[in-house]
Amino acid sequence: MASPLKLISCSLFLFFSFIFWSKKPPIHPNIIAKTLTTPPVQLPVIARDRDLSDLRIFVRSQTAAAMRITKPLLLSEAKDKNMVFSPLSIHIVLSLIVAGTKGPARDQLLSFLKSNSTAELNALAADLVLLVLADGSASGGPRLSFANGLWVDESLSIKPSFKEAVAVFYKAVADKVDFQNKADEVRIKVNSWAQGKTGGLIKEFLPPASINGATRLVFANALYFKGVWEEKFDALNTKEHDFNLLDGSSVRAHFMTSDKWQFVRAFDGFKILQLPYRQGGEEEGKPPRRRFSMYLILPDAEDGLPGLVDKVCSGSDFLNRHQPYGKVEVGDFKIPRFKFSSDLEASKTLKDLGLVLPFTSELTEMVNWLPSGDAFNMLHKSCIEVNEEGTEAAAVTGILAGSSLNPPDKIDFVADHPFMFVIREEITGTVLFIGQVLNPLAG
Repeated sequence: MASPLKLISCSLFLFFSFIFWSKKPPIHPNIIAKTLTTPPVQLPVIARDRDLSDLRIFVRSQTAAAMRITKPLLLSEAKDKNMVFSPLSIHIVLSLIVAGTKGPARDQLLSFLKSNSTAELNALAADLVLLVLADGSASGGPRLSFANGLWVDESLSIKPSFKEAVAVFYKAVADKVDFQNKADEVRIKVNSWAQGKTGGLIKEFLPPASINGATRLVFANALYFKGVWEEKFDALNTKEHDFNLLDGSSVRAHFMTSDKWQFVRAFDGFKILQLPYRQGGEEEGKPPRRRFSMYLILPDAEDGLPGLVDKVCSGSDFLNRHQPYGKVEVGDFKIPRFKFSSDLEASKTLKDLGLVLPFTSELTEMVNWLPSGDAFNMLHKSCIEVNEEGTEAAAVTGILAGSSLNPPDKIDFVADHPFMFVIREEITGTVLFIGQVLNPLAG
């Protein structure tokens, strides 16, 4: 019997980003920032004539930073395992750190994020919340939401400017707690918050001893996405086939298939498949406010993923330069179902990329006082599930569709060896999730 999760979604992403602040990192965490699933908020009405040019420029910088992080993660941290993470989540957390610090640490962060100022990052966050991260499930589109929580020790005072920025741009509300005397009660309180925000999916958000009397701040960033395919796969057609691993062996995995035309394009050494999600809520004759798609980037060679990762991460406009022109007739077409989770120490990767000062500096613009010598660490946990489920609906992919006078030959797309995937919003170009599948059976 299929699990309830598989019955309600074709793609489900749960993201957790942690920041620990501690006198002796990483033994006793003192600041924790996480990303996890949250329920949706109402989709705001967005003006059709809103100028998105500035937002697209900001997003291009965000994507460049995302690609810079992706390359070492996939080629080093996850060179022999599946990986999924949210560069957008990490970007938001780093933006909050920018708002809470100053001097060389802030300058290093701004340089890494390719931003000119804290105000620019705050504006980007506000626009993303309004235009990209708003929920669309009520109108039949993707279920998406964004939320933040902040727990501050009662001995500290949040600076008014930071409190205002967090509330206005990041939609977070601060809660005063007693870490020094009631650390475990606070842990239970945060876990209860997490359980409530995830509909009971996350019950042990903070494990025992993850916070203690030395903890000063806990920040939780919650991001949730659930989309259904614009054109579903028929589960009756799902069959077992070999999936070839990087070590030359193979496993038997369940592959989805379809005889419908697909957004596929072949390049020298690789192919790209675009799978649109059902958008919902669009007015006839008017351009969509946003469009979400999943991209599968498949090397021709069974061991070609490392080289392909290097190529994809070479710039911020890879997907823009390699968009499928339109739907084409496919020949052999197979995509594996997969479900797995990933854990990584994001701060280690960021430090290796030269982002050192922000992880050893005091957040002097966040609170009025913190003990000297504190530091913090960022961890990231994520989960993904992709299966056949979705809803057939009137296609909004017509905007993407385009064909030449001479239709191309049938294109095979058989993802029976390691590949990359990307989830992004098409109107702004915002990359929400990036990952790789080395073994669809590995959890």
